[in-house]
Amino acid sequence: MMSVFPSTAAAKATGCGKRAAGAASDAPGPPKSRSQRVAYLFIAPLGIGFAAFYFWPLLQTFFYSFTEFGAFGGNTWVGTDNYVRVLKDVTVWQALGNTLIYCAIGLLALPLAIGVAALLNRRGLRGVPVYRALYFIPFVTLPVAVGLVWNWLYNGDYGLINEVLEWFGADRRYWVSDPSTAVYAIGTVMVWSTTGYYLIIFMAGIKGIPQDYYEAAELDGAGPLRRFFTITLPLLSPTIFFASIICMINSLQTFDLIYIMMAEKNPAIGDTQSVVSLFYKWAFIENAQGAAAALAFLLMLIIAALTLVQFRLQKRWVHYA
Repeated sequence: MMSVFPSTAAAKATGCGKRAAGAASDAPGPPKSRSQRVAYLFIAPLGIGFAAFYFWPLLQTFFYSFTEFGAFGGNTWVGTDNYVRVLKDVTVWQALGNTLIYCAIGLLALPLAIGVAALLNRRGLRGVPVYRALYFIPFVTLPVAVGLVWNWLYNGDYGLINEVLEWFGADRRYWVSDPSTAVYAIGTVMVWSTTGYYLIIFMAGIKGIPQDYYEAAELDGAGPLRRFFTITLPLLSPTIFFASIICMINSLQTFDLIYIMMAEKNPAIGDTQSVVSLFYKWAFIENAQGAAAALAFLLMLIIAALTLVQFRLQKRWVHYA
């Protein structure tokens, strides 16, 4: 039955609602310790995997870096001798220099991917999924296949690149056998094979930028380039920061392309050797596992230091909108 006084009915309803809300808020929830146990149960698989396959091998590597392995197994404690060998070995510094060159070349994939992502995010462009798949295919292709195909392209006798250059009157070159070009030839393959991965990341980042900014800038008369440099790049800086860290770490760990593209008797193998390649040589060919462990641990420290520097510098150029 309807009340004669609507305000009274509303007040009663409001009071009942408050009492119901209060009763709901006072209702006992699950015990805090129980909810914590459930949370730990969900993160346990990842935690166990991290401890078993990352943290424990890290501790083992650090321990073995102070030991020397025998020819038939076993190890003896040698203190810091392995670190002294690493710091005094000329090939280590040459490999480190090559690794930094690979890192610098690998970072060129970022501006290339940003430019292509901006072009593919234009309104009204057709066939975007096809272009995106074409750029991404090299990243998911096996490094062995990539290395073999590019070895054929770089071949100094019958390679396609030299055939094209001859049309313009250029001389043939042995790209991966010439010490002056081998590092840059491998770095070019790195850029080619990883651009698609960063393209996907940057396309997602650009799609997350509100279109209102572009519409307002267009109304103010800003052209495509002005909108790219004043809206897209600043608001894409968190994504660029993430991609730059991933790119730097992957470039510093370059190994597979060098292993596939450089034969053992290649005259430029010493000029293209990375730190990870030298680690492989010491650990699995020369049976110097202790020195290899020290080299791997020092590489980890270099990666951690460079990542820390990037985190410190990101406060000056990354804009979180």
